[in-house]
Amino acid sequence: LFRSRHIVKVCRGTACHVKGAERILNEIETRFGMSPGQTSDDRRFTLETVACFGSCAIAPVVVVDNQVKGRMNPTQTRKVMEDIAGQAFNRTGDEEKEGPR
Repeated sequence: LFRSRHIVKVCRGTACHVKGAERILNEIETRFGMSPGQTSDDRRFTLETVACFGSCAIAPVVVVDNQVKGRMNPTQTRKVMEDIAGQAFNRTGDEEKEGPR
């Protein structure tokens, strides 16, 4: 299994599940084309899930490159990943093209 430089971990514990962890995972799958245990096609991200981080008070929790991010939602998670990637993704998950249209 290839692990990219940027590791994204989504908590699937009870508190995180109740507060939207599955929606976060769905957003990552839709925008970046990877499921838990997979690396994105561009090899920028590896997506993992954990049973519980023990940070239930700030659920749902996403850890990106060992930085804990609490009270996350799908849009915030996507933006964090886009910032790391250094590029914007359009609604279909494709990279937006630069230059004239």
